[in-house]
Amino acid sequence: MIEGRCLCGQVRVRTTHLSDEISACFCTFCTRWGGGVQMGLEAPAATTQVSGPVKVYRATPFSERAWCDSCGSALWLRDDGGEYEFVPGLFDNAGGARLTRIVYADRAPDGWDFAGAPHRVSAAEYEKTHPFVAEGDMP
Repeated sequence: MIEGRCLCGQVRVRTTHLSDEISACFCTFCTRWGGGVQMGLEAPAATTQVSGPVKVYRATPFSERAWCDSCGSALWLRDDGGEYEFVPGLFDNAGGARLTRIVYADRAPDGWDFAGAPHRVSAAEYEKTHPFVAEGDMP
């Protein structure tokens, strides 16, 4: 069983299988929902359980987007009757998946080439000068 959770820990996800591929999307719906880019990791609805204070928004006539009603963490995009497309951050190390596809790539903002980022800062380097809550201090 693979388990994930939202930021506050009140929403829990349990599934038997997560895709090993992440899809990123720059369509208008996803960029507004995800704050820039929306990433998704598929899991079968038939073998997935979600518990906790979930709110759902009918994003289109055929799909919904969900979030934790307590902390606001984005949870999933799901077409009616389809598989869950969970945000990878719910799972440690994004469930071990890797980014394999970018849709609406032609709509990505100019300069959003993560592979060519000129300056990369490690966690340790960043935390030397910026406040940070250790994972052990989180719910």
